[in-house]
Amino acid sequence: MKANERVVLVGTKAVLVPYQVIHVPKYHTWMQNEELRALTASEELSLEEEYEMQRKWRVDEDKLTFIILARHEQADELETNTPEINPTDPRLHSLPMIGDVNMFFNGTPDDVDDFTAELEIMIAEPDYRRGGYATEALQLILRYATENIFPSDGLHLAHTLPLRIPVPSLVVRVGDTNTPSIRLFEKLGFTIVKHVKVFEEVEMRVSLVSSL
Repeated sequence: MKANERVVLVGTKAVLVPYQVIHVPKYHTWMQNEELRALTASEELSLEEEYEMQRKWRVDEDKLTFIILARHEQADELETNTPEINPTDPRLHSLPMIGDVNMFFNGTPDDVDDFTAELEIMIAEPDYRRGGYATEALQLILRYATENIFPSDGLHLAHTLPLRIPVPSLVVRVGDTNTPSIRLFEKLGFTIVKHVKVFEEVEMRVSLVSSL
């Protein structure tokens, strides 16, 4: 999505940046892992196909994609989100790439009955799982896209998505045995509203919009 091509979202643990060409080789390496492909319902692509996919995702208006970088002690200067932080900022180059977070749009926000914005997240690097990175990455993208807080521990963003996403349209679909992911989204106010047995997955939506 072109709307976020110059957007950097900085949290206390995670930094979200647009999916850029420099990220493709690492992402391609992740997608050679059969388990990650299964968890993300992804097909195995060649490196050339992965570059083409990155170019497509940067312009598709129905996909909002960020790469997740992990902060470290040397990144203390990235304390706040300011418009001056650019995706090419040298301060970001040393931060390890650990996953991605996405929002896929079906329809348009004006169509309140049928529009959905489906959330997906992947922490591909095992050393960064269960460390709070997924929670904060979701808080950042949700805050950016909806302008709602989603318990954020004081995160304040300089950017918001020009096309505001209605909170009731948010949806998550995860495997019905993926307890860690279910618990993750429950922490952010989502609850299970449907069990689709044929796909062995559950559908989750925000339960209490007024409390966000």
